[in-house]
Amino acid sequence: MRKLLLSLLGVLVLLGVAVTYVVSARGGGPADNARPVIAGQPMTLAPGTLYFRNLAAGPEYGKVAAVSAGASADAPRKVGSLQCDRFATARGTGICLRTKPGSLPPVSEMLVLGADLQVRHRETLPGTPSRARVSPDGRIVSWTLFVSGDSYAATGFSTRSGLYEVATGRLVKSVEELPVFVDGRRYFAADANYWGITFGADGNRFYVTLGSKGKTHLIEADYRNYRGTAILENAECPSLSPDGRRVAFKQKNADGSWRLAVLDLASRRVTHPAEGRHVDDQPLWRGNTTLLYSLRRDDNASDIWSTPITPTGTPSLVVPDAASPAVS
Repeated sequence: MRKLLLSLLGVLVLLGVAVTYVVSARGGGPADNARPVIAGQPMTLAPGTLYFRNLAAGPEYGKVAAVSAGASADAPRKVGSLQCDRFATARGTGICLRTKPGSLPPVSEMLVLGADLQVRHRETLPGTPSRARVSPDGRIVSWTLFVSGDSYAATGFSTRSGLYEVATGRLVKSVEELPVFVDGRRYFAADANYWGITFGADGNRFYVTLGSKGKTHLIEADYRNYRGTAILENAECPSLSPDGRRVAFKQKNADGSWRLAVLDLASRRVTHPAEGRHVDDQPLWRGNTTLLYSLRRDDNASDIWSTPITPTGTPSLVVPDAASPAVS
């Protein structure tokens, strides 16, 4: 009887989905995953799911993973086959940015994904992945790529942000031609860079960072009329709340680090959430009162955290060894 049970258990392990942990491999490197992983099942874009880039050491490193939105930090993560450097999703549309191996100068693939995470459209664009977003209605994907430099803290970096309309196929490879007005005047500058696009629920209003002459401006823009206006200085990587009332962003401190900030669009008042550590990410809203973001650790790995937008409260670890959070 005992032998029969052991045999049945072995069959179940072979046929079922394995949950694996890190072990030492001959020749160096992990043979299995440092975090519990559910592999071998198809993934789809489903409501109530938190997606992210899996950064746990092991064979599933760099792939898009998912947990239920309310899962504990140590919950097993479901991992598919899609490899991305940046990932975002909304309303059954996904975007995957990934560097094309061996390309010099570096180029990236921009993949538009359906609800089944199958590729619906593909573009090859110059640069390395930085930011990715999908409009709340799922109709427009947007991205930012570094075309020189690899950090917003670097001197002389250059970015290129673009848009793609899923239904029409309209491609805007760069929003640099967006007419922008600062202090009531049309702004022109050879060093103007744009990054970190975020759309409103209507698929028309959007926000983006303009960087130029050592300053950053938050631009509020109209997509149909293709025109933007600067509404705030010292604001980068904006993220519009689901109700359209607030914009979360990262704000530069005097020492060059960044902290999270929230702009109330009606009052133009800026407040700072409970998270006071250095955050170099485009925050993501979970509802209208909580932010998700990647936080880099001392060992250069990163984890996903959440914080209430109020100054009181306690930030909490959501997913360790992860980055690029996305909520379906």
